[in-house]
This record gives sequence, C-alpha cells and structure tokens, in this order.
Amino acid sequence: MNRNLNILVVGSINMDLLLMTSRFPHPGESMISEKYVFNPGGKGANQAAAISLLGGNSIFAGKVGSDSFGSMLRQALEGYGVCTDFLTVSKENQSGFAVIMLEEKGQNRIIVHRAANLDLTKADIDEAFKHSYDAMIIQFEISEEVIIHACKLAKSKGIPFIVDAGPAQAFPLEKIYGIDILSPNETETELLCDIKLNSPEDYLKASQIMAARSGAKHVVLKLGEQGSCLYTNGKIKLFPAHKVNAIDSTAAGDVFTAALTIQYLKSGDIEKAIQYANIAGALTVTKPGALQSIPNEDEVKAVSNTCT
Repeated sequence: MNRNLNILVVGSINMDLLLMTSRFPHPGESMISEKYVFNPGGKGANQAAAISLLGGNSIFAGKVGSDSFGSMLRQALEGYGVCTDFLTVSKENQSGFAVIMLEEKGQNRIIVHRAANLDLTKADIDEAFKHSYDAMIIQFEISEEVIIHACKLAKSKGIPFIVDAGPAQAFPLEKIYGIDILSPNETETELLCDIKLNSPEDYLKASQIMAARSGAKHVVLKLGEQGSCLYTNGKIKLFPAHKVNAIDSTAAGDVFTAALTIQYLKSGDIEKAIQYANIAGALTVTKPGALQSIPNEDEVKAVSNTCT
C-alpha cells in the first residue's frame, strides 16, 4: 500500500504540566521541583501527532475549552500536520489538564482532569464519520458512551478499530465487541481482567479473557521494559523491548499504539508491526514531554534497519 493512510483518532487532548523532580514525594511530603514546563498532550492528541509523524494522514476528533489552552492545543496539533476539522469547542468546560511528575530515572506519575474531553458527544462522532477512514484509534480518556458509539459506528462501516485501553479502568469490553487490536499495559490489564502480569502464563490467561470479552483479533500487551506480548489464534509470542536510555516515559504507550496501527495497516503483518512499534515507543522515552518526544518515520526506520 503506497498511498498515505487516513486514520481517525477519537480521544483526549490536554495541556500537560510537567514537574521534574529527583524522586516522587512520600505521602504528606512537600518537595521542591527542579523544573516545570507546559506541554500539549493527552492520549488522543499524542496518537494523532504520532500518526502524522509516522507517515499517515491523521484526523483528530476531540474537544477543547474556549480558553487559551484550547487555542494552543489546536495550534500544536496543526503544527504536526493533524487535521483538526473535528476538534470542537466546549461551552461548558475548560480544556483538559494533566499534571505529570517525572523523576530523574524516567518514571512518571500522571493525574488527568478530563474536563472538556467529557463533552465530546455522539453527534460530534457522527459528523466525523461522514467521511471514510482506513482505521480508527480510540482510548478511554473520553466518556464511555462516546467510546461505545464510535466503535459501533466503525464496525458498522467496516472500518478497523484499534483500542488503546488507557487510562486504566474496568471498561465493559463486551460493548465494543469486534476490536481489531486491543492494546492494554500491565495496570490496564489488571483492571480489565483482575490478573497481574507476572509470567507468560499470566499473559496468556489475561489475553484469553480480554479477547473473549472484546472479540479482538489481536491482543497486544504493553509490558514496559519487558517489551510486548502478542496474543493471536490462541497463542502468545513475546517481543523484547528495544533498549534505550530512558528519560521520560510519557506518551510511549500512545506512540506504540499509533506505530502499531500504521505499520499493521501497511504490511498486514502484526508481528512486524509490533517490532516497529517497540522501536517507536522506545525512541519516545529518550526525550522529555509528550508531543515533542514523538519520533518521525525516518527516525524509526533508521533504527529498524539497524535491527534487521
């Protein structure tokens, strides 16, 4: 497939406040931050920017507030080449906001206030689906009602849909049955099926449960430093992580999902897509922030070529 893929991303968009610290504070402890910055982010926005940078035509459907952050977020997406025709403005709430604590070892803790993201409506999704797409990506940072509606619309139109199961929550997977790829991380998996991922046996059992509930053709577990695990046709296969010097893990899972989607659509090979996504996700953690940490297609290809 030589043409650029048209991929609709339905999801969240936030302004992130990144606080850099030597370590995370203990309960009740006050700490001095070494640095702070405001960065555009949100799982949906991260994936939309990644699709564009990785060579796809990215179309984003989401909601911002009528505040200054909303204007900044729109401009940021457009700067990455994302179509924002379906990024609408809430009259009720501020733009989504996230506070990210980043310690020097590269680990983070994130608190998200969804705000305007929860005002995205089924009518907004209907408007976006007046057009056709090669695939849809969706996450769980918007309302459950809208997630279910978007997945049903995609299925009815024969559009493959990929579900990034974050942030972690006990989502009713049965209501979005027919997923092409379901991709949760360890924490998300535990909330979806009450299994901690400590061994390959756990990977298999958890994937079987989630696949049965969601009808997913493929379940791809994001396992951080342990890499990723593919479940398909009743079997699992492990893929080691691409080793890098981690600076900030923000957006790594989002970029993984976007890279997985675009490469799977191009090649039809889920295993090659995972290997590509592992590299894209790994490159993301070598830079701080969300959107600005996303690698482009040439950067991922350069590393991929050295690994083959």
